[in-house]
Amino acid sequence: MNSDTALADRKPQASRPPRLWLRFAIVIIGLGLLASGLIAFQRFKAGIIKQVVTSIVSQRPTVATAAAVTLPWQTALTATGTLRASRGADLAAEVSGIVDELNIPSGTDVAAGTVLLRLRPNDDDAKLEQLRAAADLAAITYQRDLKQVKEQAIAQSTVDSDAATLRSDRAQVLAQQALMAEKVVRAPFAGRLGIRQVDLGQYLTAGSTIVTLQALDPIFIDVYIPQSYAGQIMIGQAVTVHTDDQSDARFAGEVTAVNAKADSSSRMVMVRISLHNSDGKLLPGMYATAEIALGAPQQRVTVPAAAISVNPYGSLVYVVQPQGGGNGAPPTMMVRQQFVTTGETRGDQVSIVKGLEAGDQIVVAGQLKLRNNIAVLINDSVQPADDATPTPADH
Repeated sequence: MNSDTALADRKPQASRPPRLWLRFAIVIIGLGLLASGLIAFQRFKAGIIKQVVTSIVSQRPTVATAAAVTLPWQTALTATGTLRASRGADLAAEVSGIVDELNIPSGTDVAAGTVLLRLRPNDDDAKLEQLRAAADLAAITYQRDLKQVKEQAIAQSTVDSDAATLRSDRAQVLAQQALMAEKVVRAPFAGRLGIRQVDLGQYLTAGSTIVTLQALDPIFIDVYIPQSYAGQIMIGQAVTVHTDDQSDARFAGEVTAVNAKADSSSRMVMVRISLHNSDGKLLPGMYATAEIALGAPQQRVTVPAAAISVNPYGSLVYVVQPQGGGNGAPPTMMVRQQFVTTGETRGDQVSIVKGLEAGDQIVVAGQLKLRNNIAVLINDSVQPADDATPTPADH
């Protein structure tokens, strides 16, 4: 039985080889499925990458463009200064006394010679009459002695003494009249009065300011310019002046004088400018800015200030150029960096000395999204400011 049992145990082992072939087949099928999955994943990944690339290409940066233009450009020197009246004075009495008459309408225009203030005369009139009487008596005595000296009734020395007495008495009359005139304050020239500083009945000491008087038309502004520009400033040169009163008012004037020397500490030269001010809008003491025209206007290539980008290598603009196209297909708009040399600025405009030509299409908005030699989309519906004389405004 032992042998039969052993034989019975050995019979199932003869069927094991088919199991090995089954396992091998399963491995082959698994490898095929894995390879198929890898191939499918690679195709999926390639499709995703293609979609992303297509999306990136289609999302080109949108920019606004404008053409560089040639405009007349007037080179001007800007300087600041303080307005001053063509004639101005702080009026005061020459002597002390009580204010007896006051005729100072504050803030109004007065003519030259207008009596503004009188001090109390006290006994000045009586003293004047006394001196006039003495002068009249001296004149009568002198005339009588002239007749007597012809008859040799008196000596010539008496006549000479009478003449000296007459001149002395008349001089005392003039001195009293001058003293009385010092108690009257008149407008020395036509102009506008300020706010009076005294009241009726007030005791006024000599030299105390009564009121200011300013002649406002014309009005001056004194500015300082660098010595390097002194040779370019001529008498009669046109000037435009504006103040910081938040208005766009500009006043025309001209250069009337150039100082004969430069300041030794600052090397600046003072220039006086005369302005018409018939409406009285400009007042002495105001701070103002003057733009002095230098030479004749020239033609300059200009671009909006928003088109200029600055990096460590200098100033640059992005120039738009079409590429490709044809056969009904629109060209691709490409941008390239172009370094430029900028000149003077005028409001929102910048003059270009070198690097651009009139007609070049440049980017004026959207530069932050750009780099050299990339395609862009153009939308010019919104344009930056390009005003030579902009006016600030609150929005």
